[in-house]
Amino acid sequence: MWGTNARNAHPIFFHHVLKGIDNGARSWTVDPRRTGTAKFTDSWLGLDVGTDIALAHGVAREIIHAGLTDEEFIRNATTGYEEFVIFVEPWTLERTAEVTGVPAEAIRDLAHGYASAPTAQICWTLGITEHHTGVDNVQALCNLALLTGHVGRRGSGLVPLRGQNNVQGGGDMGALPNKLTGFQDVEDDEVRAKFEGAWGCEIPATNGWNLTQMFEAMERDELKAVYCIGENPADSEADVKHARAMLERLDVMVVQDVFLTRTAQMADVVLPAALGWAESDGTVTNSERRVQRMRAAIPPPGEARQEIEIINDLAAQMGDEDWGKPTAEELWEELRTVSPMHAGMSWERLDAEGGIQWPCPTTDHPGNPFLHGRLWERPAGGRLAPFSCVEDRRPLDELSEEFPLRLTTVRALDSYNTGVQTDKYSSPIRTGEALEISPADAANLGVAEGERVNVSSRRGTIEMTIGIDQHLAVGLCHTTFHFPETADINQITSDAVDPKSGTAEFKAAAVRVDKLVGVATGA
Repeated sequence: MWGTNARNAHPIFFHHVLKGIDNGARSWTVDPRRTGTAKFTDSWLGLDVGTDIALAHGVAREIIHAGLTDEEFIRNATTGYEEFVIFVEPWTLERTAEVTGVPAEAIRDLAHGYASAPTAQICWTLGITEHHTGVDNVQALCNLALLTGHVGRRGSGLVPLRGQNNVQGGGDMGALPNKLTGFQDVEDDEVRAKFEGAWGCEIPATNGWNLTQMFEAMERDELKAVYCIGENPADSEADVKHARAMLERLDVMVVQDVFLTRTAQMADVVLPAALGWAESDGTVTNSERRVQRMRAAIPPPGEARQEIEIINDLAAQMGDEDWGKPTAEELWEELRTVSPMHAGMSWERLDAEGGIQWPCPTTDHPGNPFLHGRLWERPAGGRLAPFSCVEDRRPLDELSEEFPLRLTTVRALDSYNTGVQTDKYSSPIRTGEALEISPADAANLGVAEGERVNVSSRRGTIEMTIGIDQHLAVGLCHTTFHFPETADINQITSDAVDPKSGTAEFKAAAVRVDKLVGVATGA
């Protein structure tokens, strides 16, 4: 479990992890914090924030030097191995321990345990990806699976746990700036021609903007209008004061959502949508690529409508009456004609079988539980998996005398994202959040549990309540982003981004904590 507190963020998944542990599985947690997940696993490797690549390289070198690599897999399924061996050679256990703060013996134990296991998985979430090296972090973990052959077979694999329900399905449907439905490249002439023939329109030949690039385009006045569906960037973006200022600059913003979010409050037009899991028909795709039917249990309240209806009527208002009133089933059947990986999943099959994993190319295909399979058994033309020589780099928001603490944002078990769905109850479990710091840092700052403080970064200052985390390392602090109305943490999170993915470095802001003089200690 690397960079994931699945106990809090993915509790149902973690229930299955616990069953595995009860059945004798060994487990490790790699995380700067001793999380709820770490308390259930055999070993906790408390690395310094932003040293994941260094640790992965150290584990890789130890696997190589101990003779624990899967030579057949490497020979038949990968490329770049010889260069990778040379690249990681400097990452001795001693050097890796010095850089990461993880004891050398713990690194060795992880390397030998993972490589020697008959089956093994690496699971990760935003603790890996929300860095300016997020893509490189993932590639470093992939290297470990390629060294040991722990990919493409039952019980082994690389498992990115999705942050929200149906994130996978959104990507499958083409909600990415460089992909069309079924992860087909926008810049591929043959792919575009196929979609243009099916849809009767011209598709631009260049990739679109990701979210970070959209805000950069707003600042250049190149992006004037935004149609925002089910997203709350006015609370969720890093350096959120800048994000709000950019949203205010737009000529027009339309928000389609279930609740009147902060973003919706800024909009020119709000389109009330049905709640996806209870009031809509369609499909949902989970982290293992299993497509399942979703059935409306109740009608949407008030003026809320299913998203299909809203978008179809919008098309009619824009002059295209040909869309008609398609149902979720009709849309799905059209999808199958343009997305080869979904072609065999008829609506009837999804109803009857309860879920099918893509790729499923034909109606008599059972679906594929393994995305890659044993790589050398793939059909002719299948690509080999490359080892990645990624450089170890520190967080861009550097610690200093003025900003000596490292802030990382986390998720809680009882709340969710920016609170859009979880703070609307009449009696919420929590109504606010604290900044958790170590006992040593609290003593150095002269602050006590429940005391109010200013938390400052290079981007601004907010006021928060102090909490004491007995297991936290000195110099590290954390909080959630679930309560922007009372703790607007994204005002101070780092605006550094991964140039490869556009993901912001939420996990590594440099901050300062100042005691508020004359403010009474809270409960």
